[in-house]
Amino acid sequence: MTAPGTDPSLCDLGRAELGELLDGEPAYRLDQVWDGLYRQRRPLAELTNVPKSLRQAIGELLPPALTLVRTQSADRGTTTKHLWSLRDGHLVESVLMRYRNRTTLCISSQAGCAMACSFCATGQVGFDRNLSVGEIVEQVLGTLREAGSDERAIKSEAAPGRAINVVFMGMGEPLANYEAVWAAVERFHGDMGIGARHITVSTVGVIPGIARLAAEALPVNLAVSLHAANDRLRNRIAPINRTYPLRDLARSLADYRRAKRRRISFEWAMIGGINDTDRDAAELAAYARPLAAHVNLIPLNPTPGYGHQPSPAGRIEQFAAELSSHGVNATVRQNRGTSIDAACGQLRADKLVSVRKDGRGARSRAER
Repeated sequence: MTAPGTDPSLCDLGRAELGELLDGEPAYRLDQVWDGLYRQRRPLAELTNVPKSLRQAIGELLPPALTLVRTQSADRGTTTKHLWSLRDGHLVESVLMRYRNRTTLCISSQAGCAMACSFCATGQVGFDRNLSVGEIVEQVLGTLREAGSDERAIKSEAAPGRAINVVFMGMGEPLANYEAVWAAVERFHGDMGIGARHITVSTVGVIPGIARLAAEALPVNLAVSLHAANDRLRNRIAPINRTYPLRDLARSLADYRRAKRRRISFEWAMIGGINDTDRDAAELAAYARPLAAHVNLIPLNPTPGYGHQPSPAGRIEQFAAELSSHGVNATVRQNRGTSIDAACGQLRADKLVSVRKDGRGARSRAER
């Protein structure tokens, strides 16, 4: 599955397709190439057990989908943002975050986003296109290779120490690009050895996609960008709510929880004076409690196209306490990468956004 108008990359091919490409070669060549790419996470050029002439032929026929344009670091080197150029010139971003016992890779599923969530920089710049399987997978492989020289920071999940988590929380709505996203999930799980409990798919509430996830064999984690627990407010913050309102979303999430027996999490950007009152907390608690959902409270991160401010730290703590008093577990998430526009809602892949006077929308231009 490749992007419209582009030739496939090596990572766009499944194992059977690669086997067809290597028809005529010894049978073990397929294992050498496939395991080298995904288990060892090495670039094709470094697979020295494969003849150089074959590596060159494959590389010329199936060039990489991504080119690294820029790397930025923040938080004393524990947060790194990568800007990637696709072969058609579109740009996407991914973020690597290092913690004491884990490394989390936040990856993109689309160039831009059509969901138009009011506070999100990606939504403010609009939608370009879906990413292919290879473009998604190469974000993870490329990031791990970039960081691979520091073996203390990046280890395979099977090794002791730091686990690798992959979260589809970058640019785009993953469930609006379902086939490519799920094929990438299967590649991460089956070929790279990343367990389903270490893979999270985030959605703003695309119900048909949630239903498809519930029917899949792998019980990945599901996170929902909620941000409001009444339809009037959520229609403003996340316009997709007009198509998939909260009552229908709750039924879909209940079905997912029954099918997968996995805890659902809600993401809640804390926006000062918008969704941070005790009434908002009570509405959220009433919505989350029947689903046994966990709530992640995220201080709003600044974006050029949104004029509102984050809730004060004290208000966020009070909001968390109010949720707790209603029997809902909540975590106040630590912002990472804010200084390099790598935090939640800030990814825009070098597109400049100008806020409209009414503060409700934005215009953008590409910074090439």
